[in-house]
Amino acid sequence: MSTSLLAEHETTQVLDRTLVTRPSLRDTLDQSLAMAWRALKKMRRNPEQWFDVTLQPLLFTAMFAYIFGGAISGSVENYLPIVITGILAQTALTASMATGVQLREDMDKGVFDRFKSLPIARIAPLVGPAIADLARYATAATLTILTGMLMGYRPGGGVPGVLAGWLLTIIAGWSLAWIFTYLGTRARSAQAVQGISMMIMFPLTFLSNAFVPPESLPGWLEAFVKINPVSLVISAVRDLMNDGQVTANVGWALLGCALIVAVFLPLSVRSYSRKM
Repeated sequence: MSTSLLAEHETTQVLDRTLVTRPSLRDTLDQSLAMAWRALKKMRRNPEQWFDVTLQPLLFTAMFAYIFGGAISGSVENYLPIVITGILAQTALTASMATGVQLREDMDKGVFDRFKSLPIARIAPLVGPAIADLARYATAATLTILTGMLMGYRPGGGVPGVLAGWLLTIIAGWSLAWIFTYLGTRARSAQAVQGISMMIMFPLTFLSNAFVPPESLPGWLEAFVKINPVSLVISAVRDLMNDGQVTANVGWALLGCALIVAVFLPLSVRSYSRKM
């Protein structure tokens, strides 16, 4: 009898302790920000994590503009309003892809095994790096726009349009990152995450309206381009930056970003919790 009472007492203590240490909404926010600070410090100590958001926008903007500008639009100046917005989307997609790869590397190294011994919210180790990656998306978008302006790009939307397009690019990159975060929790290695992500990134980027007018493509390919979510984001950014107009494309792009987060954020947390 004494043994059963002791076991019941210990069980009650465990349950009480579980209830006490369950993070509140404020605790979850504080823990997510702490994880974001950890991710930023990691980026500072590993400068190579910035290569895809610093060197790539410069190289791709110059390369695509000077190689395809004359052939597609007649001149580099006429092509810049098309290619700059396309590079913005491509760079955001590439930067968000790295989120899943870094997550899988941390999990393989056992970093997240340490987190499971801490009384923190399960969502914090995922949301924290996602918040930190906002700095990477902002850097990539800023450098792309500045490079385009140095090459002669003059956005018709003015400063408000450019800021709105810049912000939409960051929102799109952050939302797409949750797809790759989910892949990071499901794949068996960082190499697998990178391989799967590349298979997703290249069709979404190059089979879009990023670099060529959809009307110049075969009918079946033009149909795919029109339903490509990346094309929707690019069209919205062009409406904002080139025309300074908040069109239906902007609303649909924001709705699409919200749907992606609503689907893949819970999936990522659930998959991550199972790994824990």
